[in-house]
Amino acid sequence: MEECLLSLRRLVTKKWCFLPLGSFYPNPKKSSLFSSLGQSVDVYFLSRKRIRVAAPSVAACESFEQKQQPSIEVLPDECLFEKATDARHAAIAVGTASHGGLGKLSIRGNNPCRGVTDAGLKAIARGCPSLRDLSLWNVSSVGDEGLSKIAHGCHLLEKLDLCQCPAVTDKSLLDIAKNCPNLTSLTIDSCSNIGNESLQAVGRYCPNLKVIAVNNCSLIGDQGISGLFSSAGHVLIKVKFQALNISDVSLAVIGHYGIAVTDLALGGLRSVKERSFWVMGNGQDNGLVAFVKASVLLENLPLEECHGITQTGFFGVLFNCGKKLEALSLGNCFGVKDLTYACPLVARCNSVQSLAIRNCPVVGNATIAVLGRLCPELTHLELSGLLGITDEGLFPLVQSCVASLVEVNLSGCVNVADKSISAIAKLHGGTLESLIIDGCRHVTDETLVEISNSCWLLDELDVSKCGITDSGIANLASVVQLTLQILSLSGCPMVSDKSLPFLHELGQNLQGLNIQHCRGINSSTVDVLVEQLCFNNEAVVKILGSPFNGKSYSSSQYFSENTNAGFLDGETHVYGPSSFCQIVFSF
Repeated sequence: MEECLLSLRRLVTKKWCFLPLGSFYPNPKKSSLFSSLGQSVDVYFLSRKRIRVAAPSVAACESFEQKQQPSIEVLPDECLFEKATDARHAAIAVGTASHGGLGKLSIRGNNPCRGVTDAGLKAIARGCPSLRDLSLWNVSSVGDEGLSKIAHGCHLLEKLDLCQCPAVTDKSLLDIAKNCPNLTSLTIDSCSNIGNESLQAVGRYCPNLKVIAVNNCSLIGDQGISGLFSSAGHVLIKVKFQALNISDVSLAVIGHYGIAVTDLALGGLRSVKERSFWVMGNGQDNGLVAFVKASVLLENLPLEECHGITQTGFFGVLFNCGKKLEALSLGNCFGVKDLTYACPLVARCNSVQSLAIRNCPVVGNATIAVLGRLCPELTHLELSGLLGITDEGLFPLVQSCVASLVEVNLSGCVNVADKSISAIAKLHGGTLESLIIDGCRHVTDETLVEISNSCWLLDELDVSKCGITDSGIANLASVVQLTLQILSLSGCPMVSDKSLPFLHELGQNLQGLNIQHCRGINSSTVDVLVEQLCFNNEAVVKILGSPFNGKSYSSSQYFSENTNAGFLDGETHVYGPSSFCQIVFSF
């Protein structure tokens, strides 16, 4: 046994080498437009972290050791990006034991033949008593035995994330609750054998629990939610429940006991009806309005796929939210329809600064116009996929915003035109940083002219599938004060090769340029543009999508990589250029 442990230690210290990794995006807020990776891809972008790389030989590793490169023994708090097996977990436990073991371990994906099992977690439990963060995603071969060992060996555990772990049941979660009093965050996602008993135990035995998220767990119902909140409602701050078989009973309990909740997300609750979100005629305290009144600290309330909510419940929240609610979002709630009657303004909702309504197909102009008068302090506005709104509803909202808008997303609002968008630019240009009007096909160069004149702080502009032309792009390029970082022109049919000099001028400051599906721009123009931006910007250029016309570039500033790589057998791929300019294209 001693020889085995010695071999494992040698394996860890001699053949595992680490290199520093910078942040993938210098500004993560600006990455959303271009980082469209599939669900099967798991990518970490971590600053000042280290990643394991395969060494070509033992001699090469020994040369690293002579330069005093860090080994696993001096990195007790790192997650290792590697194929997960029991042998490797044993090596991790042995190699880091002298320093208390790992502080964070993430295992994602599983190979049924040689992946991690309970034996691997047992080794971690023995060698890593200081483990504080454990994440198990899609690991079917790990069950109660391994997780119970973690509970008994890692009493400092603070964060537990379980996703698609069918072999884990209430038994091991009960052990976690009883033996890990420092637990502050628990996520349970698609774990078919975890039920009410687990939530009741966590509420009873974990006095420091602040965050809980439960999604798609068929055995969890009103009993579990009630037990959790009756014990821990005074300490829970962030709560997220999705796709659960719970009713208005759970909402009543949350409203009564959740006095510390500041962030509540509810989604896919099919058994929750309108009566659950409104004070009943006989005064029962089991509705959403009563909950909002009782939860005086509530700051964020996102509602997703709650089809039982109607416009009555939605406006009831705004009328009764108090002074703390800052963000309200409504997504895919098909019960919310447009107002057909006059809505008296009982009181303004001055605390709400962020409002989002996504894919609620029956919401129209009447609702949007009232929201403008009801929420005058908006700084962040998202109205996406609302086919029923036009300038008739949006223009009054824009005029009613006393506080200047900072971020606006109107993607998919196909009937909105220049009148409203130009008003956004003119009235709020002094503060506007992000404007996304993807799919607003009636928006033309008139809007770009107003943006050029008024929006000098604008960082991100998405006019994909709009009616703009080369003339509008020329207006943007002519403004010296404009410092756009991200520009998307995807699917603009009237943008042509004539825009090349204007795009080149704009490209001096751009970090991202999207010219996908612009039929008027041919491949040779794209070739010229990429070469110019590569050599003029002294930045790394990242190409996503189709192969770049079969051509290769030897410039040291040019970087090309396909991001559609996934992770298999528990392996996570990490990419790490520290900064770059992106150009996205296709033919």
